[in-house]
Amino acid sequence: MASLNGAGWVSAEDAGDADIIIINSCGFIESAKQESINAVLSWKKMYPEKKILLAGCLAQRYAKELAESLPESDGLFGNTNPGGIVEAAAALTDANTKYDTCSHTFHPPPNQRFDSTLPGTTGQRPLLSLPGSAYVKIAEGCNNRCTFCSIPLIRGGLRSRPIPEILAECRELLDRGIKELCLIGQDIGSYGRDFSGDESVLQGSLLPHLLGALSGFKGDFWVRLLYIHPDNFPLPILDIMQHDKRFLPYFDLPFQHGSEKILKLMSRRGNVESCLSLIEKIRARLPDAVIRSTFLLGFPGETDEDFAALLDFQEKAQLDWLGCFTYSREEDTPAYAMKAQVPKKIAAERKRIIEERQVSITEKRMDRFVGREFDVLVEEAVDEEDGLYLGRLYCQAPEVDGAAVITAAQSSKITPGVFVRGKVTGRAGFDLEVRV
Repeated sequence: MASLNGAGWVSAEDAGDADIIIINSCGFIESAKQESINAVLSWKKMYPEKKILLAGCLAQRYAKELAESLPESDGLFGNTNPGGIVEAAAALTDANTKYDTCSHTFHPPPNQRFDSTLPGTTGQRPLLSLPGSAYVKIAEGCNNRCTFCSIPLIRGGLRSRPIPEILAECRELLDRGIKELCLIGQDIGSYGRDFSGDESVLQGSLLPHLLGALSGFKGDFWVRLLYIHPDNFPLPILDIMQHDKRFLPYFDLPFQHGSEKILKLMSRRGNVESCLSLIEKIRARLPDAVIRSTFLLGFPGETDEDFAALLDFQEKAQLDWLGCFTYSREEDTPAYAMKAQVPKKIAAERKRIIEERQVSITEKRMDRFVGREFDVLVEEAVDEEDGLYLGRLYCQAPEVDGAAVITAAQSSKITPGVFVRGKVTGRAGFDLEVRV
């Protein structure tokens, strides 16, 4: 968006006024692929005269196949060079130019650095998140090579951004009034491990160094860390969180399973004991820590005994938040050829059981916040006259967790995107009720 704006393009208020409709896609699992394709078909049906550009991971992974099988898409644009969107848009709108789909959907070599869309100005980009919050990507790609995962096929190996560049972006976002910086990547726990330039030299995570530099910033803001592979968790970040409360004790740790056998088949280096030990260490150091995780059900070879082990792990872990997914058989991944594929019906039933058991666990974990005061990030005014707003506490990440239902005095006018101090007066399902 920043690149397009810089080249003179503007966002249309309505799709009917647009020259190009850009659909950003996901190619991670089968359901996401189908959703992306359906989006192309739907938008082309509604606006047959508009140019449809399919962008993102699906376009990256299946450029040649989609060029032949999806005529509803007028162009394909991968994810290796976001700034190249200007060239793609110009080509699409030039009647004399045949858009070359493949030139924008190549796979970068493993050692190619991740380039920002607009170096030095990314903090000024348009934001699509709710008021007060912004995502800051600190690395691209992943070196973990889990057997079920297609991310390395789509985004390549780990490529970290330089610390000064990240700091500059964060500084610009804070200067714009952003209150929450969400640091993201496929595995931010491995941030900086690629800086040596020699793949045979495996240095430690530089995430603590990055957070240490951010802690030098003045002001009232949050830093939230999203997605740390539990096998690569850098324990020194707990020291920073203990000393600087702006770094939220919220951890997104995808454990994936609780069976030793399945973890090995997934090519996870850790085991059940190490995962539970990590949870214990975090909570011992940070009693108010909030832990989110994901479980993958129906991985090849998963038996009733393996599922029972996962249920036992769920009970012992007492996770605050949990997302569950059924296994998607992705071509070119090691798990694709594994034997003992689990029927989808069985995987779906196991997912249902896990989710059902998690309800009471999450509700109990959220109950510990009732009666206490916290800073709340206000995101949306529901009814200003009645003083009703929506927002989030530190224990709630954007979009994936519950919300804070905020009640203020009717005379109060709260602008979304700011912090307010409130007392949690109750819990309604997964949401917390807060009175300013």
